[in-house]
Amino acid sequence: MSMNAREQRGLIIAALCKLKKSEKGWLVPSQTGAEQTYRVDPSKQSCTCPDHTEHGHVCKHVHAVKFTIQREYHPDGTMIETKEIILSDKKTYRQNWPAYNRAQSIEKDRFQEILADLCSGLKQPERKGVGRKPNLLRDSVFAMALKVYGTLSARRTESDMREAVKRGFMSKAICGMKVCMCFDDPSMTPILKRLIVQSSLPLRTIETKFAIDSSGFSSSKFVRWFDIKYGVTRQRHVWVKAHIATGVNTNVITAVRILDRDAGDSPQLPALVQQTAENFTIDEVSADKAYSSVENFEAVADCGGTAFLAFRSNTTGKAGGIFGKMFHYFQFRQQEFMARYHLRSNVESTFSMIKRKFGDAVRCKNDVAMVNEVLCKMLCHNICCLIQAQCELGIVSEFWRDEPKQPATIKSEPTTGKQPESACQEMDLAAIEWL
Repeated sequence: MSMNAREQRGLIIAALCKLKKSEKGWLVPSQTGAEQTYRVDPSKQSCTCPDHTEHGHVCKHVHAVKFTIQREYHPDGTMIETKEIILSDKKTYRQNWPAYNRAQSIEKDRFQEILADLCSGLKQPERKGVGRKPNLLRDSVFAMALKVYGTLSARRTESDMREAVKRGFMSKAICGMKVCMCFDDPSMTPILKRLIVQSSLPLRTIETKFAIDSSGFSSSKFVRWFDIKYGVTRQRHVWVKAHIATGVNTNVITAVRILDRDAGDSPQLPALVQQTAENFTIDEVSADKAYSSVENFEAVADCGGTAFLAFRSNTTGKAGGIFGKMFHYFQFRQQEFMARYHLRSNVESTFSMIKRKFGDAVRCKNDVAMVNEVLCKMLCHNICCLIQAQCELGIVSEFWRDEPKQPATIKSEPTTGKQPESACQEMDLAAIEWL
């Protein structure tokens, strides 16, 4: 059924303006005066505007209230009213405890297997000059991640590295001081970012919805400044701010950016979405109101997805385009919109998992080393997510499909004719195809 002019203008008011319900009726803002409002009684179809009081018409303000109250119609003509929302049941998410327990019991043993497989795809850089032969790149990265996973100092991690050498995952153990020097190496930063992406690829068929947010990791360093207003010297911890995109099903990190600690959140969303879209199919992206902008809605749409970003209280939707369409969707389908928006809670869970398991602070003091340590935390988190997915979903972890692996030169101990069984093989995991 076609609408008349007043109904069309009422629909626009309902979509772009905020209508308030009071004891004496609905308050509808005027379209000509910013401070003026009209009181509407929908039962009597009356309004205090001149169009109704002087001419007796059913004005656009009455239609705006009608559209605000009426949200959806059933095919039989019945109407759903959103005057009140009563939640009759509580939705709960059950944990697959047998798979969870299985993953936790084999995680430490399985972690080294997956990490070694990831590091095996790293190409050894060409040696320049003379001097002592450097450690293999895959050994250095393995040692860095192993230190962060164990949450121990570099020296106390040497015993774990010696055990990794016996299992054939490292060619030799690296002394603690050399491991610390690896964290200080700026060339490790792009390598760790690349490994984070590689560790997420086995889950590309599962993750199509993503959440984006940022969080900080504190350090033992302090920054001091003089407060001119109060004439005192203030100080606070130096911290590393990480921006991530994470899948909402397995909490795996698909993209990460670490910039200045004062870098804004909103400008980082397009880069995170584009990096994720290189390897994943994007259906939805959710984030809080700090990311709500026209550019971010369009960036997600350009990657083939729909952005569910919270709107600020003063948003009107007048910008039009995708931003305006999503704002109208939010106005008329709030319950459905919020249900999909609240998938962003998973990115909070991701940061909580990382900080509870690997610490919410960094031990390194050098700026480059602090960034590399945070990246190692995220790499360890992704490997743990893979182990959980293997036990729960039967995922097969395959890395470096498009690149040939470097030939292994790792020396193994002589065997007695019977290969040692890992803890994974001892478990009843016949449904899982191990690497």
